[in-house]
Amino acid sequence: MELKNILSAKRTAVLKKWFDVILESYPPNTAEFLRTQKDPFANPVGHTIFEGMEGIFDELLEGVDSHKASVFLDNIIRVRAIQDFTPSQAVLFVFLLKKVIEEEVGEELRKEGLSEELTLLNSRIDKLALLAFDIYMKCREKLYELRAKELENRTFRLLKKANLVYEIQEQEAESRN
Repeated sequence: MELKNILSAKRTAVLKKWFDVILESYPPNTAEFLRTQKDPFANPVGHTIFEGMEGIFDELLEGVDSHKASVFLDNIIRVRAIQDFTPSQAVLFVFLLKKVIEEEVGEELRKEGLSEELTLLNSRIDKLALLAFDIYMKCREKLYELRAKELENRTFRLLKKANLVYEIQEQEAESRN
């Protein structure tokens, strides 16, 4: 039996366990809400995480197309970047998939002699983690840019309110005289 077939057969169990270990990074009340609320409109974070996990898992089974995988990773990482997770906390969920796969199918893989395939799968997971880190950093950069722009806008409005800012047109008119 191939690794892909074994993982496909255990897909539901792996995804459920992976979701549960991801939720451990949240406070208990939040984790319980994310786990139990199934309505995507009432629980967009939980829905986004689970949907992204499904896409990542399926992509992993097919061999990992970086472009496709990055879409699924991006959805999860954006949420975690906004929630102020540290970089290691934000991408940890990718590495947790290794642990879940080992717990769910590790014994069976060793019995089937699929250690090489498992090593290749772990390598793919590592590549996904690196991709996730890059996505996280881009998200954080964008957040910092937005915060800096907002601060600039607030400062400008305050200065304008205090009549400490002159319009460019006024300055040009004065320089012509």
